[in-house]
Amino acid sequence: MNREARIFSALTSALTPSTLEIENESHMHSGPASETHYKVLIVSALFEGKSRIDRQRLVNDALKTEFNQGLHALTQKALTPAEFEVQKEALNFISPECRGGSKRLPKS
Repeated sequence: MNREARIFSALTSALTPSTLEIENESHMHSGPASETHYKVLIVSALFEGKSRIDRQRLVNDALKTEFNQGLHALTQKALTPAEFEVQKEALNFISPECRGGSKRLPKS
């Protein structure tokens, strides 16, 4: 099972999302081809009443094994179903530029 499938399985099992989109962004970062940078949009009723930080902690906790096995970066948008209904038409979030581990960046 590849990393994307494992991420899907872990998040589905832990957070029972109504919407889950996963995008491998590893190709956008320097270094050899890998499965180290991902972006997720996750919508779950379990996020009700939780702060943005607490939601991100839930996602990160669900993916702890993946982080321990080389997942380097995870851009995430964690919404409640009501928030998603309001935002879904305008939802377009972009991952920050990766600055870690690049051997091609000029030395300062």
